[in-house]
Amino acid sequence: MPELPEVETTRRGLEPHVVGRTVKSLVVRNPNLRWPVPAELAAAISGKKLKAIERRGKYLLLHFANGTALWHLGMSGSLRVLQGELLKQPAAVHDHVDLVLSGGVAVRFTDPRRFGALLWTTEPLAEHPLLAHLGPEPLTDAFNANYLYAKTRKRSQPIKTLIMDSKVVVGVGNIYANEALFAAGIRPGTGAGRLSKPKIAALVEEIKKVLASAITQGGTTLRDFTGGDGKPGYFAQRLSVYGRGGKPCRICSQPLVEVRMGNRSTVYCRQCQK
Repeated sequence: MPELPEVETTRRGLEPHVVGRTVKSLVVRNPNLRWPVPAELAAAISGKKLKAIERRGKYLLLHFANGTALWHLGMSGSLRVLQGELLKQPAAVHDHVDLVLSGGVAVRFTDPRRFGALLWTTEPLAEHPLLAHLGPEPLTDAFNANYLYAKTRKRSQPIKTLIMDSKVVVGVGNIYANEALFAAGIRPGTGAGRLSKPKIAALVEEIKKVLASAITQGGTTLRDFTGGDGKPGYFAQRLSVYGRGGKPCRICSQPLVEVRMGNRSTVYCRQCQK
């Protein structure tokens, strides 16, 4: 599913095309997403200027003067900018929502599995039930060695599952958890409370590096994800362990081990990760 880098890539792809434009209409072909698209949403944003588009975790936040639309891509959703001849493309079966803007621009939401969401709120975002309990953003100063070290104390759960907990830190999905742990030389199954502060500091640094690199390269292409400009991400070309179970480690050439952890594929190197 689209993870933080893919969502941030989408945000960056959309931003120059949509911010400052006025909503002409919201076309909802199928409101039955993960949660129903609010019936009042079209009226609430029609004629309103989109002031900014931000990201919190995996949610895209479209800010208007009278409230905020929360857009989640779900398991396989994507947002694409339509301009010029693309506006003439008929909607396909999984094209559930079009946000039509001034200046001949539209944003089309495609979601084959319908696990995505488009919601509306006029309340403070920090109090929204989907956002209130999220941990810090991993690329901010709030996510640091002191913070994560405190979160790991007296915790026996595997470090991989801990860093994938959005209440601890947002956006460290399965792909990037595997990659960061490999880069930090930490086995995924290691009890979180057993890690020293230097090890935690190394992990924090690698999480930031891996996510920043993935964003720079446009995210990771898995199944049918595309960025806001319709182009696929390219980070998959640089994956060290994820999806490479049984293949040689890029550092020591030993076969990589693949196991299931929390019902997710987990790949590591016995030699390079201790």
